[in-house]
Amino acid sequence: MSTRWYPIYQRGNPQLRVFLPNFWLKLVRPEHEQPANVVQFACSMEMTRHDVKNYLQKIYKVPVVNVRTRIALGNTKRDLVLGYITKEDDTKYAYVTLPNTMKFEFPDMFPTDAKQKIEDDKKSLDDAKKNHKKFLDKNKDRAGTPGWFSI
Repeated sequence: MSTRWYPIYQRGNPQLRVFLPNFWLKLVRPEHEQPANVVQFACSMEMTRHDVKNYLQKIYKVPVVNVRTRIALGNTKRDLVLGYITKEDDTKYAYVTLPNTMKFEFPDMFPTDAKQKIEDDKKSLDDAKKNHKKFLDKNKDRAGTPGWFSI
């Protein structure tokens, strides 16, 4: 299967033929707890379990023991005003089992230094709030300033 179709014969120099797969895989964080050697992918609906196994072994050199697939149905919604029904696209998931010696850990997108930065930002925000409250309290009963209720 390819994404580019070229004529079989063309007069003159032969055309460059590029064959690209129509398949795609997307690493997905599992909703439920999985063993350490099981990885979940969202894949194209046309892929079979054999295609997933070959894709990972040939392109990424990942040893695969077993592949299980399932199709998750998309949600259906009814429009309350017009009454028509819409349905989201179905999604195919592939659960790939790696050898027992391998363990997959989902990448940590926000390392600990980023968490420390968030805590520091919260602390500085709290300090700014306290200083603003002090400023308001100090200027609340300031002499010589007409207030809303002064005559």
